[in-house]
Amino acid sequence: MKTTRLYLIRHGQVVNHHEFRYNGHFDVDITDIGVMQMENVAAFIAKEPITVVYSSDLQRATKGAEIIGGYLSLKPVRFHAFRELHLGRWEGLTREEGAAKFPEEADFRFRDLAHAKVKGGENLYDLKERVMPALNEILHNHNGGHITIVAHGGVNRVILCDAMGLSIENFFRIEQDYGCLNIIDYFEDGAKVVKLLNGGPNQELNIAKIY
Repeated sequence: MKTTRLYLIRHGQVVNHHEFRYNGHFDVDITDIGVMQMENVAAFIAKEPITVVYSSDLQRATKGAEIIGGYLSLKPVRFHAFRELHLGRWEGLTREEGAAKFPEEADFRFRDLAHAKVKGGENLYDLKERVMPALNEILHNHNGGHITIVAHGGVNRVILCDAMGLSIENFFRIEQDYGCLNIIDYFEDGAKVVKLLNGGPNQELNIAKIY
C-alpha cells in the first residue's frame, strides 16, 4: 500500500512576535532566530526522500521554504491557499488596538473563531474550505511521495485536525510553535496517521521558553 508522507512545518519566529499582533495576511518577515529555526529543520529533514517543497505565498513562509529548498536542492512552489487565517480589519493590530479602533467588536473572542469572524475576515470553516482542497490536490499529485509544506499555525492546525479526525472546534487544542515539524502519513485506503506533532529540532528551544 502506497504511503504519502507530509512534512508540515510552521514558519520561523516573526519580527513582531513580541508585540502579539494578529498578522493573518499581514506580510511580515522572520527574525534571525526564525532563520536559524528554518535552517535547523532543513538540516533535520535533508536526508529524507523529499521531492517537492510547497509554501504559503507570505514572506514568513516563503523565506523558510527557500531555506529548506536550498538544503534539498528544490525550488519551492507557492500556494495562495496556504496563507494564514484572514483576520479582516484586525490584521496588523493587537487585541487592545482592535478593540479600541472597532469598539463594536470589543467583545469578540478568538476562541469563537470556528463560527464567528471579525469584519472582512474568515472563520475556521472558511480557512478549512480553502486549505483542504489545495492539500488534497497536492496529495493526489504526489501519491506515494514525500512532500514538505511550510505554512502557518492556523493552516497547520486545520490540516492536523483533519488528519486526527477532530472537529475544527478543537483547533486551539493543538500547539504549533515557530519552526515546529509535524509528520503525517496518508494511506491509499484513506487512513491518516500523525507520526510527529509540534516536534523537530527546534523543540528544545520552544520548551525552554516555558521555564
